[in-house]
Amino acid sequence: MAQMPPIPDRSDWPVGRAEQLEPLVRRVLAPNPSPYTFTGTQTYLVGAGKDVAVIDPGPYGMDDVVGSESQGHLDAILAAVGGAKVVAIVCTHTHRDHSPASRPLAEATGAPIIGCAPLTMEDDGPRADAAFDADYMPDRVLADGERISGDGWTLEAVATPGHTSNHLCYSVVESGALFTGDHVMGWSTSVVSPPDGDMAAYMASLQKLHDRSDRVLYPAHGPQIDNPRQLVRGMLGHRRQRERQILRLLEDGGPHAIPEFVGAMYKGLDPRLHGAAGRSVLAHLLDLERQGRVRVEDETWMIQA
Repeated sequence: MAQMPPIPDRSDWPVGRAEQLEPLVRRVLAPNPSPYTFTGTQTYLVGAGKDVAVIDPGPYGMDDVVGSESQGHLDAILAAVGGAKVVAIVCTHTHRDHSPASRPLAEATGAPIIGCAPLTMEDDGPRADAAFDADYMPDRVLADGERISGDGWTLEAVATPGHTSNHLCYSVVESGALFTGDHVMGWSTSVVSPPDGDMAAYMASLQKLHDRSDRVLYPAHGPQIDNPRQLVRGMLGHRRQRERQILRLLEDGGPHAIPEFVGAMYKGLDPRLHGAAGRSVLAHLLDLERQGRVRVEDETWMIQA
């Protein structure tokens, strides 16, 4: 992860307001800002006719993240839906700032929960809102390339493991838009947190997106991305540079523990983000270990002789 930009002034945030981004896409911002979620989770509505899909309905009932405001976000989604029918509630992955509101939204609309697979495991990651939503229970799991459709729109699943093993992006076939969840964000690189987060899978998924021809990316956090291939190419380069940096530190400075890597590699980073940086460093180290280039003894990493 890179040094993150400051969170914009709250007076400029469109919390709870449906923003029209293009004819088939609207966005509603949830009230869960943090150093990890930027201004909050962005829920997207796809469709301009009699029915819609809702992507990443967001957090719900999480006092440590949004408190009583979670009901307000659900109400804002329903207000944006208006007289249309919700025919699919679609989740990119099951971190708790993305999928919990799928259940009350399903109860309110009768719509099925469709998309990523459930994932039940303990997360020893750096933040509470990144813990997995153990209660997520989809009615249908989509495989790579599977589609769902409605009145004038079609969503195609694009499997992008790495940030989490169950992460999916979704393409709007008619417009060339791609919803990227946390895989590609508009304000920061994604945290890759083992044991579920996997750096090799993340890099392969980035390459997969780079090789596509999407017109615009709509991430779950941060602004839309109008230059997809350029941004993803830069993200690939950034991760490769981090890998080279790790190897150089080990070659020049000898064995390192993860906090020492973070101190050397992330100068000026907000201290609140050191834990997340350490998780991504660990993901790189585990990948290098699989390649036979480094090894670990008592939580200290060194070059494989």
